[in-house]
Amino acid sequence: MHASMVKPQDALIVSVLAAVLALGLTLATPTVGLQVVFGFLVVLVAFTSVPASLFLLIFSMLLSPEIAVGRVDGRGVGPRDLSLRVDDLLLVIIGFSWLVKTIIYRDLALVRETSINRPIVYYMLVCVLATLIGVIAGRVRPLTAFFFILKYFEYFFVFFMVVNHVSTKRQVVSLVTALLAICFVISVYAIAQIPSGQRASAPFEGESGEPNTLGGYLVFIMAIVMGLFLHLKSGPVRVMLALLMGFISLALMATLSRSSYLAAGVLMLAVAATQWRRPGVLALILLLAVVLPLVAPANVKNRVNETFFGHQYGGEITVGRVGLDLSTTERLRSWQYVLKDWLHSPLLGRGVTGYAWADAQYVKILGETGLAGLVAFIFLIVRLWRRARETFLAEQDPFCKGLAHGLLLGMVAMLAHGIGANTFIIIRIMEPFWLCAGLVMILPRLTSEQADPAPQRALA
Repeated sequence: MHASMVKPQDALIVSVLAAVLALGLTLATPTVGLQVVFGFLVVLVAFTSVPASLFLLIFSMLLSPEIAVGRVDGRGVGPRDLSLRVDDLLLVIIGFSWLVKTIIYRDLALVRETSINRPIVYYMLVCVLATLIGVIAGRVRPLTAFFFILKYFEYFFVFFMVVNHVSTKRQVVSLVTALLAICFVISVYAIAQIPSGQRASAPFEGESGEPNTLGGYLVFIMAIVMGLFLHLKSGPVRVMLALLMGFISLALMATLSRSSYLAAGVLMLAVAATQWRRPGVLALILLLAVVLPLVAPANVKNRVNETFFGHQYGGEITVGRVGLDLSTTERLRSWQYVLKDWLHSPLLGRGVTGYAWADAQYVKILGETGLAGLVAFIFLIVRLWRRARETFLAEQDPFCKGLAHGLLLGMVAMLAHGIGANTFIIIRIMEPFWLCAGLVMILPRLTSEQADPAPQRALA
């Protein structure tokens, strides 16, 4: 069924929903009525066209309000917030519509097979099993763990939405364009915060903000932009990508996120490693490496320097004659605590939310899901890397090749970012990450279908 077509069954279901909506509005207040109308429109879009709902999701990834619904008091380090966002609700609505359509149209597959389906399942099974054991042992609160596990499922759900419902390369281009457009808006928003003197963060991140989250997101999109810039041939498009890169760079500096600076540095090294046969690219990277430390704003330099000269309060960790700052010290001590405690349950850890926040992806995985979780995570990342690399080497289309290259660069950068942040569970980073991963995974299929003139069934 073509995405633009609506079957009679669709029209019937939508009509029933409209009748229910009309009845409900007669009993509701104006505010509730508007909320219901908005919800109905989302359901309508999701039911009639999942690809269209993907665009709604892209716009909500960084631009959706966040509502705190509680706090998690785990072992080790301070509490962490439990929150819900508009895109959480949007994903629930889309998921429900998706399930209903697969029931109505039996010829629609619930999940398309990919080479990373099983690694995803293995990783999620370990997370669920470790958490169930943690609940039974009294280490984990059931309701809190349920919501955090649901967050894990959420970004994998984005991946499967893309794999199942994106059916043309034109859709791929449109989705990536929308993703870059949102990044431009977010970058401008971050730059506008510079005069305030506060660390920049994305919209709706609360009073204190989440600069590390914004920084990780910006570095990942920067990787996608770099991949496209290196392979696209159109002059005007490359100019626009270069301008976007400039905005992203300014926004990134405004976050004052050292984990993100590290990730950006690793990203530059990854670009150099993949472009060693292009002297112009290498020369530009070398120039940036020399010039950026000289022209960077004073607060950026101070933020980097204070990492190693941090005796502001006393009690900070010292390495030789170098004193680490309080933030770095607390992070390292939390790692030490988790790793020591992990020895009591090395195979499956304490379960998801068994610890309070510890800013290191790999320490967190080891502490919460043990060696089994870490192995499953590595297996997933390695499998995704191999498939993305195969796509990069096989693709001839400049845009598709650039996107695959960007994902590879982004993976390297995010693995570096994970040294000082919980990168691979942060929704605002993982939603665009798994969206791009899904797009890269389906590129070989779209290429083969394009080469084969036989008609192909496109999922609605």
